[in-house]
Amino acid sequence: MDGKVSVIIPIYNSIDCLERCVRSVCAQTYQNLEILLIDDGSTDGTGPLCDRLAGTDDRIRVIHKENGGASSARNAGIAVSSGEYLGFVDSDDYIEPDMYGLMTEAMHNEGIAVVQISRDEMDEQGNRLPDVCIPPDGARFCPSEEFLKELLLHKGDCSFCTKLFRRGLLQEHRFPEGKLNEDFSLLVELLQTINGIMILPKQCYHVVYRSGSATRKKAKDSFSAVFADNIINADSIQELTDRKYPALRGYAVRFNLYQRLEYLLHVPIAQMNRENAVYCGAVKYLRRHAADTIGNPYLTAKNKRYLLLLTAVPKTVRKLHAWKMRAREKR
Repeated sequence: MDGKVSVIIPIYNSIDCLERCVRSVCAQTYQNLEILLIDDGSTDGTGPLCDRLAGTDDRIRVIHKENGGASSARNAGIAVSSGEYLGFVDSDDYIEPDMYGLMTEAMHNEGIAVVQISRDEMDEQGNRLPDVCIPPDGARFCPSEEFLKELLLHKGDCSFCTKLFRRGLLQEHRFPEGKLNEDFSLLVELLQTINGIMILPKQCYHVVYRSGSATRKKAKDSFSAVFADNIINADSIQELTDRKYPALRGYAVRFNLYQRLEYLLHVPIAQMNRENAVYCGAVKYLRRHAADTIGNPYLTAKNKRYLLLLTAVPKTVRKLHAWKMRAREKR
């Protein structure tokens, strides 16, 4: 249990939250750490802050690089890391002091390649938000196929920040650069090489949603990239399940339909035209799979109603949904 843990923190313009994040990592009861601050071309003074933080703890190393996105920063961290185990923390977030102690202990005792800790979510004022991923009652081992099923039902946690990996698992795998929702695609890739993931119940990882977050605001602003990547991921999952996990086909179809539902409920109305190949493809997919929409047991009745309406009159439904969201925000 004394192997070094390399904690990789990708950073971009995080001057208002970085110190809390780094201090929480430095405060770990498991002290054999290498803390890698990957400054991804910050322009707000975060770079010098990284250097100052490095002067407070000799376990901290700073890498300054040109801006390339979170995946690029994480890959740069993996390349220079020296730990037996690899962990990731986003600069917005912070962790409990016993997080890596619990994870390394479980990894050592169970002889497995990946351990996941549970998480909670809060807004920038510190108010607790509803759990996105429900923690188990106790530690449990989740086989890879079962973990994939939970991801397809949007119940699993695909975040790399809540996981600890044996170094060898990431030797030949890297985060896809230039894409969003990169955790999902890489995790699905890794699930095919391991038996499963040990999930621990304690909520030691704290996700903080900040309105000005450079990482989380990007997903909102870069609509087409986020939702198009989600559809690409869904298509790749369908191909994978058809080929390797046929028992999960119904779940994969549900995932594909749901990802297109999300796209069509959020795409700007101005982009709903024949020139938008992603939009046209999403509508065509729904029309080809209307029978799957009706018969899929893993979609809710509300999901099915929206999908069937979007199949018939997508623009009308999108306009009504936009009006409904605006009315809700005014309350």
